[in-house]
Amino acid sequence: MAAAASSFNTFSLLLLLFVGSSSAQLSTNFYSKSCPNVFTTVKSAVGSAISKERRMGASLLRLFFHDCFVNGCDGSILVDDTSNFTGEKNAAPNRNSVRGFNVVDDIKSKVEKVCPGVVSCADILAIAARDSVVILGGPSWKVKLGRRDARTASQAAANTSIPPPTSSLSNLISSFQSKGLSTKDMVALSGSHTIGQARCTSFRTRIYNESNIDGSFAKARQRKCPATSGSGDNNLAPLDLQTPTAFDNNYFKNLINNKGLLHSDQQLFNGGSTDSLVRSYSSKPSTFISDFSAAMIKMGDITPLTGSNGEIRNNCRRVN
Repeated sequence: MAAAASSFNTFSLLLLLFVGSSSAQLSTNFYSKSCPNVFTTVKSAVGSAISKERRMGASLLRLFFHDCFVNGCDGSILVDDTSNFTGEKNAAPNRNSVRGFNVVDDIKSKVEKVCPGVVSCADILAIAARDSVVILGGPSWKVKLGRRDARTASQAAANTSIPPPTSSLSNLISSFQSKGLSTKDMVALSGSHTIGQARCTSFRTRIYNESNIDGSFAKARQRKCPATSGSGDNNLAPLDLQTPTAFDNNYFKNLINNKGLLHSDQQLFNGGSTDSLVRSYSSKPSTFISDFSAAMIKMGDITPLTGSNGEIRNNCRRVN
């Protein structure tokens, strides 16, 4: 009798675990019935934004990364500060840096028109990141959906979870590992720096003080980024010297030539354990594309809110 009861309890526990895990799973066809037009609606809005400003594709991709690395992919980065709510926008890695919030607002309003109250802001970020990569010439992948939006945000977590441009290789590896991402995932995802720009404050120390940098490259960057702090702080430089608005593998070729803009970029090719991956991605674009797509799907799986957790925000900038 006791054994039978024990077996029943074990079965019940397994059933609960299964139900719990299955309810937490994302799915590529999550909105197939509730919002079948979500993909075309998002892609149209993203395409319009990128046609106005090519850099916006990189900004939308970065928003997804900065969202997922802080307590999971839950749309928390989108919430504005108020008198009684402190969001993540003013955390050190985000202040004067992340952008594209107006574009997300536009996408959300268009999605709300076709299926009100159905699609989360967290899922909109995931789709917009994929569409941005595709529009700029990069790969596509099937985006898993079903995330819900957080009712909370954490400026403190944003300050500690997002690896800064001063990161060492070991810092980068451990930061990504803490999110369930491998070293290979980290290097592949760093390839997103094939698009976008960085502020002078992010690379000033590198171009004046580091030795593992191409001399002519450093001098060219110094012309728009004076050594004195406070002078030209907001001046921008492309993360990929060659094709800053095209998603390709030139980022890795630049690293091999010591032309990584950020300290953290060049750490990937600096006599360490990731040199071989950089070489591989620089010579085999198809390998980079495959690994990048797989890593983006894995990143999108970082502790999402699902089921009855969180909410579907009406406005991405504030909780309901």
